[in-house]
Amino acid sequence: MTPRIARRALLGALALPALARAQAEWPTRPLRLIAPYTPGGGVDTTARLLAMVIGRELGQNVIVENRPGSAGMIGAAEAARAQPDGYTLLVDAIPHVANPQVLTGLPFDYLTAFAPLSLSVVVPHVMVVPLSSPAKSVPEFIALAKARPGQLAYGTPGALTASHFASALLANRAGIELVHVPYRGGTAALPDLMSGNIAMMMGTVSSSVPLVNEGRIRCIGVTTKARLPNLPDVPTIAEQGLPGYEMNEWNGLFGVAGTPPAVLARLSAAAQVAMRDPTVLARTSTLGLMPVGSSAEDFASFIAGQREIVRKLIADNRMTAS
Repeated sequence: MTPRIARRALLGALALPALARAQAEWPTRPLRLIAPYTPGGGVDTTARLLAMVIGRELGQNVIVENRPGSAGMIGAAEAARAQPDGYTLLVDAIPHVANPQVLTGLPFDYLTAFAPLSLSVVVPHVMVVPLSSPAKSVPEFIALAKARPGQLAYGTPGALTASHFASALLANRAGIELVHVPYRGGTAALPDLMSGNIAMMMGTVSSSVPLVNEGRIRCIGVTTKARLPNLPDVPTIAEQGLPGYEMNEWNGLFGVAGTPPAVLARLSAAAQVAMRDPTVLARTSTLGLMPVGSSAEDFASFIAGQREIVRKLIADNRMTAS
């Protein structure tokens, strides 16, 4: 062994105990949790629920920072630039797998910049139509669309959202032609749905079900694999002639790639505890969210599957970001 190599080996050996001690002592200061969307939305809500429990589990405050813009890309870029020390986290949603497939010149790579930690919640959607619609089931809506190809419009909160993907998947599986009308948020589309200006929408439970209960719109299906506990009489879309259909929004927690594995493991464990916390369970139930709290490995597998589903939908429907 040359003197230079021997010196490097000695320095490396001396550094190992210090590194182990630093990881054992982590965290020694507050963490920041970036929510790349506006305050008050679904991702922001999930971020704040996670922050509450993760902070308790780690013995440090977790501060939520909203960095909205460009379908979550601005906040994700902020997280990607952070040091891989466990003090910066990201909560993201389906744009995490859609953005890199439609946006060019990104300053980071979604695939390599982040470490999946835990799938936090699944956000079911419900298929709703105006009360004036003759369709009282998914097969009836499909028959209506086939009788009027290219004439029925569906609303979404915007391009490349979970609602957009869920609607496109329905059209593809059913062999129908629908017109996409993007709005600035899901609530903006609801007045046009109630008035009959659009024929259908895949809406969230929190925004749509109150209007269903008030008798202002009709719910004819749900996008989940199984029926929803708060809508037991509404069959899934899969049950109604489209077996295997499932398309939902989701929120998950990511760390910065390169963070020490021991730190990532502690963060993942804390995120899993969060989704079993009684306060979190009560809140997610009120909002119509389905808590998951998966392992890091399961979340990584889930992300890979979502990436492929979204890639195919974007290609088959020639979707763009606008």
